[in-house]
Amino acid sequence: MKKAFKILILLLVIILIVGCFSAFFLYSNFLKNNVSNDTVLYINHNSSFDAIMDSLKKNDALVNYVSFQRISKIKKYENNIKSGRYKLKKGMNNRQIVNMLISGNQSPIRVYIPSTYTIKNFCIAVAKNFEFSMEDLYNIVTNSDSLKKYGFNKQTFAAMIIPDTYEFYWNISADEFLQRMKKEYDNFWTENRLKKAKEIGLTKIDVSTLASIVQAEQGMHPDERPIIAGLYLNRLKKGIPLQADPTVLFAIGDPHKTRVYLEDTKIDSPYNTYMYKGLPPGPILIPEVRSIDAVLNHDKNNYIFMCAKEDFSGYHHFSTNISQHTYYANLYHKALNEAGIR
Repeated sequence: MKKAFKILILLLVIILIVGCFSAFFLYSNFLKNNVSNDTVLYINHNSSFDAIMDSLKKNDALVNYVSFQRISKIKKYENNIKSGRYKLKKGMNNRQIVNMLISGNQSPIRVYIPSTYTIKNFCIAVAKNFEFSMEDLYNIVTNSDSLKKYGFNKQTFAAMIIPDTYEFYWNISADEFLQRMKKEYDNFWTENRLKKAKEIGLTKIDVSTLASIVQAEQGMHPDERPIIAGLYLNRLKKGIPLQADPTVLFAIGDPHKTRVYLEDTKIDSPYNTYMYKGLPPGPILIPEVRSIDAVLNHDKNNYIFMCAKEDFSGYHHFSTNISQHTYYANLYHKALNEAGIR
């Protein structure tokens, strides 16, 4: 009887020890806080577990790396790696970390899509926020065949981009990014905007093309853009060439050139609005929303000519006749010469 009692006591002690050990193992490996500081973990497609461990160590993210490896093995995370951008918050335990990574519960990023002069600069600005490369995006947007499914070509693509801040997942592909941009473009063109475009006799792409010219003409003072838009619409209605200097600069490949000369206006390009009437084949830059709306809500005026003011304020003189315009143009050219601007 005593022997049986001793055996029972021994079993209870063993069970208690095993229970304590199990509880300690459970706490120290599963439940104990293991994130030392808030960390953003980026996991590329085809990343290995070793690469993830290296990234965690590089960011000094964990208190105990061995326990994280142990739980990852128990939960078979090595076979369920999902790419993405994950936020590890201070105080998270291994169970929470691994469950988040296995489920692919990544955190979105907020990205500002900019208005840029060139498509290459657009691709550079965008790609730095994502896993895909600049080349991945550039190869699509400069290929008309690749853009067909979006309803654009390489000349009109800039019209599809509506500059604003959007939420994305970091690991989306370049194609998925463009699908999202097309969706935002469709959402942007509300019934009200479409109605206004129809009233002035322009398509959506036409509006963006004219908006790009207006913005290139007036980058400093957006309040003047509706006036310029009204002027160019007057020229379009009268069949007068736009004669917009920014389109010439686009044609010669130098959008930041400070002065346009007569020989520049003789370049044979469909973007040269001195040589060809109407709008060019597509936008000369990615226009801002306020530039698009400046066209849709243009100032109703009788202006036909414009010339930069001689005080270099960035504002313009507007004219309804050639004699008045010539007077202002002479003032401006004199100011350029005196300032040594060539």
